[in-house]
Amino acid sequence: MSHSKHSSPPLGVPTIRVVAMPTDTNPAGDVFGGWIMSQMDLAAGTTAAFRANGRCVTVAINSLVFLEPVVVGDEVSIYTNIIRSGRTSLTIHVETWRRARHTHITSKVTEGEFIFVALDEERRPRELPPPQPGDSLPATVTATP
Repeated sequence: MSHSKHSSPPLGVPTIRVVAMPTDTNPAGDVFGGWIMSQMDLAAGTTAAFRANGRCVTVAINSLVFLEPVVVGDEVSIYTNIIRSGRTSLTIHVETWRRARHTHITSKVTEGEFIFVALDEERRPRELPPPQPGDSLPATVTATP
């Protein structure tokens, strides 16, 4: 795989891969930033739930930077990496990369930090279980348009 701008390889594990579709665009014809952000939240939520062994909720997004646009037909890959773990919370670094249709060239388009809290059955914060081997390697989730 070739990289263009932001040439270092993606950080974390591939968690979601999806193709940007025409229904995902804003009035200017670019893929809507809110759609990208929601895909990032889904990927981070998958990683958080896997590590917490149960339900988690997004409580904050510390940072979110859009580096370049995504266009219809781009393959969007989202990578996640747990960077901090507290008693009940997880901070997950999320990177979004695009691969232009019919090429092997990829570039990082978005990155951010998402914070999740593990919840119990009454929707109250609960302690995270002790880490297990493989907790930082969730199964890949494929979203379909």
